[in-house]
Amino acid sequence: MSEINTENAQASGNQNDSGTSLSYDLLVFLWEVAKVVLISLAIIVPIRYYLVQPFFVKGPSMESNFHDKDYLIVDEISYSLGEPKRGEAVIFRYPANPKEFFIKRIIGLPGEEVLVRDNKITIFNRENPEGIILKEEYIDSNQVTSGNMRTRLDENEYWVMGDNRMNSHDSRAFGPVNKSYFIGRATLRLFPFDRIGVIKSPTY
Repeated sequence: MSEINTENAQASGNQNDSGTSLSYDLLVFLWEVAKVVLISLAIIVPIRYYLVQPFFVKGPSMESNFHDKDYLIVDEISYSLGEPKRGEAVIFRYPANPKEFFIKRIIGLPGEEVLVRDNKITIFNRENPEGIILKEEYIDSNQVTSGNMRTRLDENEYWVMGDNRMNSHDSRAFGPVNKSYFIGRATLRLFPFDRIGVIKSPTY
């Protein structure tokens, strides 16, 4: 009688040990999964919110270089470390409604004067006090740059225009854009797949 009780006690003890081991292994596994998730979030969240972010092009104002529904990656860090450059495609908050995002090309820089007249853009600055006509090889030859205006840009102000000059709501309508509205520059196109690649800017 006592032998049977002893064996039962030993068997019961082995079952408890096995259950404890399984519970410990499960906790270790869950902790490892949690660590992977936390580390991934620690890497992805700062990149998403402070370094790069996606952007969908809406409308035809930047054709033929950017089309409606193009999926772009925006570099947000460059403008925190340096100044925007002429010719870059910039994504910014529309000053009249900061909830809207626009994509345009940077034409004029702070301290410059921009003259739009006779289907040409002339830039007046320290290097070119008499003015220099801007070469714009990125726009189609059939584009017409309408307007008749001369604007001096203050500190941190930029003149921006769409590549599709005849169908673009830009600085000709709403004036210069302060850098504080800038989100970043378009650096990569991910869609459509047949146009995937790095976005290059003209050199001036």
